[in-house]
Amino acid sequence: MGLAHVACLVRQAEMSVKEKEEENTGVGFDKWAGCYDCGQRFHGAVQLALGWACWKTYLGRPHTDANRSNAIGVLGNALRASELPEE
Repeated sequence: MGLAHVACLVRQAEMSVKEKEEENTGVGFDKWAGCYDCGQRFHGAVQLALGWACWKTYLGRPHTDANRSNAIGVLGNALRASELPEE
């Protein structure tokens, strides 16, 4: 069983996207969805927490911003995978 702090995963994902934007290197948004140490995709509570964190990170950007669009996709995938009751 692996353990991780969600705040640390969020910070790593944010830095990955920033690196991709500024230097065109790294994995960009893929770090919001999976672990680059073991290759597993995030799931369950971690996927949902990262989905919400991703959306909150890029929410303030313009509606036409690609990262904002990617962020709602990350959240949407997490919500769909969580199988929580619709509200």
